[in-house]
Amino acid sequence: MATGSADLRIYSVARVRDIERAALSSLPAGTLMSRAGAAAAHVALGMLEQRTAPVLVLAGPGNNGGDALEAAALLAQRGVPVMAVLMADPQRLPTDALAAYQRARGAKVQFVDRFDVTAHWALAIDGLFGIGLARPLAGPFAAAVEQINALNCPVLAIDVPSGLDADNGGVLGGALAVRADTTLTLIADKPGLHTGSGRDYAGKVVVDALGLDVETFGAPLARLITPALFPDVFIARAHASHKGSFGDVTVIGGAAGMSGAVLLAARMSAMAGAGRVFAAFAAAPPAFDPVHPELMCRDATAIELHQGAVVIGPGLGNARAAHDLVARALSTHLPLVLDADALNLVAQEYGLQQRLARRRAPSLLTPHPAEAARLIGSDTSQVQDNRLSVAAELAARFNACVILKGSGSVVAAADGRLAINPTGNPALATAGSGDVLAGLCGALLARHHSAWETALAAAWLHGAAADRMVAEGIGPVGVTASELPRYVRACLNIT
Repeated sequence: MATGSADLRIYSVARVRDIERAALSSLPAGTLMSRAGAAAAHVALGMLEQRTAPVLVLAGPGNNGGDALEAAALLAQRGVPVMAVLMADPQRLPTDALAAYQRARGAKVQFVDRFDVTAHWALAIDGLFGIGLARPLAGPFAAAVEQINALNCPVLAIDVPSGLDADNGGVLGGALAVRADTTLTLIADKPGLHTGSGRDYAGKVVVDALGLDVETFGAPLARLITPALFPDVFIARAHASHKGSFGDVTVIGGAAGMSGAVLLAARMSAMAGAGRVFAAFAAAPPAFDPVHPELMCRDATAIELHQGAVVIGPGLGNARAAHDLVARALSTHLPLVLDADALNLVAQEYGLQQRLARRRAPSLLTPHPAEAARLIGSDTSQVQDNRLSVAAELAARFNACVILKGSGSVVAAADGRLAINPTGNPALATAGSGDVLAGLCGALLARHHSAWETALAAAWLHGAAADRMVAEGIGPVGVTASELPRYVRACLNIT
């Protein structure tokens, strides 16, 4: 996760290149590379447990390689043994990178043609490629990345792990990328380090602006979500509160054999502070919920929808009756969360899409990548390769806020705002986790938070609950969705 308030801003690769070009034109030659090398050396020193084993530096043919060579020179000057592999002809390096190479040689960095994967290394520094890489790794570079990933030592990537798309978090061409423990990203943070496969490859992300004034960078593409973006969610309740102060939630779903989905969402709504919660079943409703008897179980076809917030979709099925329930929910003037089967039904019928787009009341969509693909007429791989733009497209098309679920969930608003959630872990990869998220969204909407604030808070709290579970030794393996609500509640009560 990035550190520092400025680091919460995320910029596209194209924008970072613009910023870099402007800085290069106004600063003395070599300034940015010198600063980048110093930043990398500083982070590297903090990662070293001892300085007797050598640091391995892999430098590529461009300025990313120059940054690594600059770091190698500085580490050697500090008495750290450094071995470097330069995967380029020195005489064909860019001007600043060639100067860094010469400084590294002068600092007694030991240059070698190959390295022993089984040797004891204190640290490996990946300086093969930065944001300029646009094609899959191949040949000797792919072989080098395979060797880096086989090392038994921490790995520091400079700017972006080589082979990772810094915009979308995918591995270029599905080939190879460096798996880093820490990524020092330069000038500004990039979205691909926080979504898609990015978190698996980037590790901890540290941002260094290289002395540039971030206030001149312009509006960011997105932001990382923190509680500072939804402070009203944590406002203390008045002592004279009553259940009517916190709104009603009606959860609609539960076709035959899928009643558990409604109960998961409804239980989460109750434990997230909704005043009253109705669990409305498309199939025959149970008399009551024995785990949470405070929930009011109803027939979905007969329940009135005149106040509070509505969540529709968990376990709803795709029968004609389910379609009619979605149409009815879309016609209300209540804040609405569409999840799971409700999204699939909307994707199947243009008429429902029109109703959704024309709604004036707040709408919040919570698709996973396959559901998002159905909504835009694409496929899952295309969604994952364009997570931010797909979320933005859905929000604009349906005049809604969107939580595109997955590692680094993307939150989008119809006005173009984007955010990426940094919380969560694989504990959430379990059946019913999305139902819990939908119920949480419903509770926050019922408390009159905006759809944008609700989406930010729900995504963050959902992930934070899973992080809290893992910190307490529960999971990530074997966590069930029904365990999540109590941890979400704990996160909501932090003051």
